[in-house]
Amino acid sequence: MTSPGPAGAVPARAGTAVVAGATGAVGSAVVRRLTARGVPVLAVARSKDALHELAAAGHGITTCSADIGQNACIETISSCLTGPVSMAVMAAGLPVRGSVDTIDPDLLAAGADIKIGGTVRLLHAVRDRLGRGSRFVAFAGTLGIEPRAHEAGPGAVNAGVLNLMRQISLIYGPRGVTVHTICPGPADTPRLRLIAEAVADERGVPFATVWEEYAQRNSLGRLPTADEIAWAVTLLLEPEADVMHGGVLHLDGGGLSGTG
Repeated sequence: MTSPGPAGAVPARAGTAVVAGATGAVGSAVVRRLTARGVPVLAVARSKDALHELAAAGHGITTCSADIGQNACIETISSCLTGPVSMAVMAAGLPVRGSVDTIDPDLLAAGADIKIGGTVRLLHAVRDRLGRGSRFVAFAGTLGIEPRAHEAGPGAVNAGVLNLMRQISLIYGPRGVTVHTICPGPADTPRLRLIAEAVADERGVPFATVWEEYAQRNSLGRLPTADEIAWAVTLLLEPEADVMHGGVLHLDGGGLSGTG
């Protein structure tokens, strides 16, 4: 799983990878990538049926039915673990959409509870099993850095995730646990297609118009796929990934307009 690495690098920790939001487009791609590298995965999601389908499609997958949006998941996830955790990945999606003019404020708060609160719940569930060389990973999004007019939820909530992950890095870095935020731009997933439909309805334009706008915002000229985004997680299996601690890995296909 690891290469020798430079002097001073801590070898990536052996153990189970915990993936929350494991049945989503990105989460399931992460599970497939990790198990293909021989990493055992505890797949966490709400739907038992979806988890069963995911586990049936691969090897090395243990399932845990838990709602990352509820505090009860902390004990549920913890009880499914019996050894060290090599990596914990918060890949749960954000089930809210709309501009500040149309979004339900209660749903905006619910989205924050899932993505921000859920990140803390995942941390609390695994922290006693993290050690030197473990990775703690969360997916945020470029809208948290460069907001757009019709996507209040992803913009506001992902900005909070970026801030929270920096806080976690300050506490866990000195313990030898590295902390990483993966920040994709819009990706070609079923969730984004639902968001694009809502944006098209709000603007009164065809879906194809909105979808093409998403693609053309990237200098790459297309949207990344879920599998391409999941690939970035495998980079963190190497000891050299220590130097990415506390940072943000941008996977936007050239969509960000800033230079920072």
